[in-house]
Amino acid sequence: MTSQFRRAVTRRTVLGSALAAPLVSRAHAVEGTLVLGAYSGIFEDNYRAAVVEPFMQANPGIKVTYYAMGSSAQTLGVLRSQKAAPQIDVVLFDVSVAKGATDDGLLDDISDLAVMKELFPGAFTKGVAGAAGTFDNYVLLYAPDKVKPAPTSWKVLWEEKYKDQIALVAPPDIVGISLTLMANKAWGGGDYRKSVETGIAKIAEMAPNVLSWNPAPDPYTFIIQGQAALGVGWNARGQIYSGQSNGKLAVSIPSEGSLFQINNMCLVKGAKNPAPARAFIEYALGATAQKAFTERMFYAPVNSKAQISPEAMARTASTPERQAAMLDVDWLEIAKIRDGISEQWRRRILTKR
Repeated sequence: MTSQFRRAVTRRTVLGSALAAPLVSRAHAVEGTLVLGAYSGIFEDNYRAAVVEPFMQANPGIKVTYYAMGSSAQTLGVLRSQKAAPQIDVVLFDVSVAKGATDDGLLDDISDLAVMKELFPGAFTKGVAGAAGTFDNYVLLYAPDKVKPAPTSWKVLWEEKYKDQIALVAPPDIVGISLTLMANKAWGGGDYRKSVETGIAKIAEMAPNVLSWNPAPDPYTFIIQGQAALGVGWNARGQIYSGQSNGKLAVSIPSEGSLFQINNMCLVKGAKNPAPARAFIEYALGATAQKAFTERMFYAPVNSKAQISPEAMARTASTPERQAAMLDVDWLEIAKIRDGISEQWRRRILTKR
């Protein structure tokens, strides 16, 4: 996430009132069907309610079929297998994976859409088709009944009293890669593009205290079920699960800051239904949809005109104070060093349990 994006968010006035404009798509005359390929599970449930269903209500001539994907890698595999005859029209997946799809010629240009002028500069990644559809941020997960007072630093993971109460996810998963970056930052490691040695070394010190590097199905569940006291994950899911957990799970954005993960929304090259697909992208990236999704699932908005309630904004990393502490991450650069980080984990960290 670029510092330019942070400045744009900081300058924006956050308003609590609903948008004055009616829920009407700019492409209301378009009719047809489209297939959207996006994440499954809790994301699907909330994205359908906040974006897909309101879009179809505003555009009764267009039907959206949601094709649930388990991961960005799976989405890329499907696109590659369907290159000669695409069955999916619009995809939402990790920006680094979107780079691979762009390089493979699987995605189309949508820079002419009017909504692009409303997006924060950080929504665009050089050399990657489409634009950010969601911004999520990395968080510390904890059990309020076991971790007191509420943690304010990533360094709580290194406290001996939480031995065998920590559930983390190892690389090559992005959650583990992000932990490396945050450990490197929290312990004064400097520019991650030059070295993450400090982060690797500190996690190696912490490794004997970790209960699981592969908590199934995820760290959120481990904490909710009482199997762990601390973990790491993503804000959107953490906020939702926190609200459903009856106080068993809580979320913290530590004082050392966080980082953003970007999912790009893209038009598939050779899509069967380009007009309805472009209408959907225009709507999904628009202020109305971005407001609805942020206030429902607490992703930071990508549209500069989205007027988010103060209550919802406080549960994202988009406040000025949190923006100031965010780590700027170039995920395309991370893609170049990801294998190296994973190898360091295998040799120096995972062997300690």
